[in-house]
Amino acid sequence: MKSHTLLTSDEISLAINRISLQVLEKHHGPENLAIVGIHTCGVFLAQRIRQIIRDQTSQLIPYGSLDINLYRDDWSLITQNPVVKTTDISFGVEGMDIILVDDVLFTGRTIRAALDALMDYGRPKSVQLAILVDRGGRELPIQADYVGLHTTVRPDEKIKVVFEEIGGKDEVLLQNKN
Repeated sequence: MKSHTLLTSDEISLAINRISLQVLEKHHGPENLAIVGIHTCGVFLAQRIRQIIRDQTSQLIPYGSLDINLYRDDWSLITQNPVVKTTDISFGVEGMDIILVDDVLFTGRTIRAALDALMDYGRPKSVQLAILVDRGGRELPIQADYVGLHTTVRPDEKIKVVFEEIGGKDEVLLQNKN
């Protein structure tokens, strides 16, 4: 599979820092904020955003992780045996401003599933979306509030996000499926 780098490690760090600062600016600080990462890469991205917010404000905001596999409307098309990961939301979401985090925004189906899963934990005041890469190609009316990189990807191409937490170095690759 042929690939080339869309974002280097340094560019990813800059994008995450920019997203984190935009979140703080929009909310005038970390009060009433919580961050929830979607498994798998959204979890690592959310942890990094949370750390930058802590470094900037000296406050540790609530954090959770969300598995959306059983909420997907297309899980039976992906596999007959979905791998279920752990959802860990140990704070009350009622009335909170939630920053939902994922690595790549494509069709919008993952985010729709994440919203369904999140609502099982209560009704937040607001939910905003932070994405490292928006690749276009939406099937649902979902839009990110915070984006590291906007790009257009052809149907025969795929975005692959690699974080050092899952092996390798931080990078975003554009891969040709052929």
